[in-house]
Amino acid sequence: MRRMKVIIPVLLITISMGGLAFSKLHKEDPPGRHEIIMGLVGQILKEGHYQPKNIDDAFSKEVFTKFLKTLDSEKKFFLKSDIDKLKPLSTHVDDEMQGAPLDCFDTVNVLIKQRVAEAAAIYPEILAHPFDFTKEEKVVLDPDKIDYPEDAAARVEAWRKVLKYRTLEKLVELQEARDKSKTEKPKTDAELEAEARAKVKVVYDRYFDRLKNKQDDNERFSLYVNAITSTMDPHTDFFPPDEKRAFEEQMAGKFYGIGAQLREEDGKIRIVSIVTGSPSWKEGNLKANDVIQKVAQGDKEPVDITGYAVEDAVKLIRGSKGSIVKLTVKSANGTIKVISITRDEVILDDTFAKSAIINGQHKLGYIYLPEFYADFQDRNGARCSEDVAKEITKLKAENVEGIILDLRFNGGGSLQDVVQMAGLFIPEGPVVQVKSRTGDPMVLRDRDKNVQYDGPLAIMVNEYSASASEIMAAAMQDYKRAVIIGSSSTYGKGTVQRMFNLDEFYSTKDTGPLGAIKLTQQKFYRANGGSTQLKGVSSDIVLPDPYYEVAERKDKDALAWDEIPKATYNTWVDPVPVEALKKNSDKRMASSEAFKMVNDNISTIKNMEKQETYSLNIQAYKSEQKTNTAALKRFDAANDKVKELNIESLRVDLDKIGKDTSKLARNKDWLKFRQKDIYLDEAVNVMNDLIVLSYPKMQGKTAKK
Repeated sequence: MRRMKVIIPVLLITISMGGLAFSKLHKEDPPGRHEIIMGLVGQILKEGHYQPKNIDDAFSKEVFTKFLKTLDSEKKFFLKSDIDKLKPLSTHVDDEMQGAPLDCFDTVNVLIKQRVAEAAAIYPEILAHPFDFTKEEKVVLDPDKIDYPEDAAARVEAWRKVLKYRTLEKLVELQEARDKSKTEKPKTDAELEAEARAKVKVVYDRYFDRLKNKQDDNERFSLYVNAITSTMDPHTDFFPPDEKRAFEEQMAGKFYGIGAQLREEDGKIRIVSIVTGSPSWKEGNLKANDVIQKVAQGDKEPVDITGYAVEDAVKLIRGSKGSIVKLTVKSANGTIKVISITRDEVILDDTFAKSAIINGQHKLGYIYLPEFYADFQDRNGARCSEDVAKEITKLKAENVEGIILDLRFNGGGSLQDVVQMAGLFIPEGPVVQVKSRTGDPMVLRDRDKNVQYDGPLAIMVNEYSASASEIMAAAMQDYKRAVIIGSSSTYGKGTVQRMFNLDEFYSTKDTGPLGAIKLTQQKFYRANGGSTQLKGVSSDIVLPDPYYEVAERKDKDALAWDEIPKATYNTWVDPVPVEALKKNSDKRMASSEAFKMVNDNISTIKNMEKQETYSLNIQAYKSEQKTNTAALKRFDAANDKVKELNIESLRVDLDKIGKDTSKLARNKDWLKFRQKDIYLDEAVNVMNDLIVLSYPKMQGKTAKK
């Protein structure tokens, strides 16, 4: 889940936050890098967080439990006796944040490496022997429903059951594939069972290679620090240097790299496609389906990336503008070559705002906004508010009668841009209120009296719509400017974070880059005074949402909901007739076979999640899977019950794409995905109703520019 991202560059060594000043750390004996980070994080959380918890023994115990869960999420490494021996250290975290030796982290770090090495010897032995799937056995897969193994023998048994279940899953898949094929000599069940074990072993080989050879002390330390920050609240994060860069790239929608899209395939990093105009495209030798074997930074020793996850390979391939990366590549014809590519800016236009026309009862404009992006490092870089304004201009030129703004799965982004974007649809007035740790709330206003688009407006949301998306939906709802369509409520992330570079607080040539902390410093409030935190924004037209219970309220460390005084604002001159729209929509959904199937599927998923034990008997497993698969297929078929929307790209956009085959293919897929979208279909129905209800008021009305 992407979270709200607001970056304020740190320019000074000493920084004032709400009257609190942080200055460089100084010690007589130079501390190690980890100790420096712990001290800085402790100080920043205490003095700069919006609502800091007491950093005491109770806080330490929460962090301790979370860290162990992060390292051993399935409870297959640590023994129960380990947890008992480690418990005295559970109250040390707060002391370590104040300069004490890192006894808790160091002890746990040594122990987890030992337990991982032991488990690495367990799974190959278990998978070397056939499983008997006729026995009546069960396994519990939910780690919250089990305890750590009592001893080494219990740990082996826990691994055996999990590996048996994973092999059972793979075996049934192989049997189904065999039964559908028409080979003359199909494999026997025994042969397929051996093949299933081999495939499961490959998966765990990679898993343990990652844990043993690629997850180093620094990475585990980052997990430790994030256990601390996320206990303060879910959106305060620690970023090691490479993750900080990736975070900023995501916000900007661009990065410095080679412009090749990758995927992991059987332990190999394969090229999927080359981004047109990118450094790889200009260099010309890197091709789709090539396998990257090694990565070297300039003339340095190359790193073998076999078995790497894609995100780890990307960290090596990306870098600063103008630097050289050398890839050892095996092409599809088997030849191996070394390709030198100079890194440069790569712009991912798929992350930007995009529009289309939906033809039907009325001609509608559709704008898809994946996130509230903004390039804070480049004043001429992409900004979502400007891009949405351009899409509105194009849609108005097409004489659309209404606009649907799709913010589903939009996790947020730039606060400045959401304020400017709201201003495209309303006259001047407050958009959101922001409250810091101390002082009165600050009202962020749209100060432009012009309204770029004053016609019927709908905003689509779901439970993944968060932060800036919620500000946008809330403002349009408070002003009665738009109808909000989607989940019963949005994600509920009503907090503001700022990025602080730790190197600005402590500088030494010996430590290297320290990373950054994304700190919760403020809280959002609607123009009507209610917080968007925890409760989110309630939709006017509620549609059944299969992505239930993913919201902020699921996290026990989330900040609470509250409210402040209402800001002064005037609602839209033609308020959206929400009740009439809701009445019509409810009537449609009540008679909709498609939405009935969606509701049935949600009930099925909820029942499936209540299941605590899973059979290791193949016949019982197949019976369970048959029932579940049939239920889930009904959901897949729900979209088939919906009429296909007549959605098409704007001619001006197609002209811009030209003959770029890769972009044309992506655009075709983008449209196809929306042609059979049950939620977009109902949004179109609601918009048609809104246009009809608004039409008398629109007679003789001149569009404002």
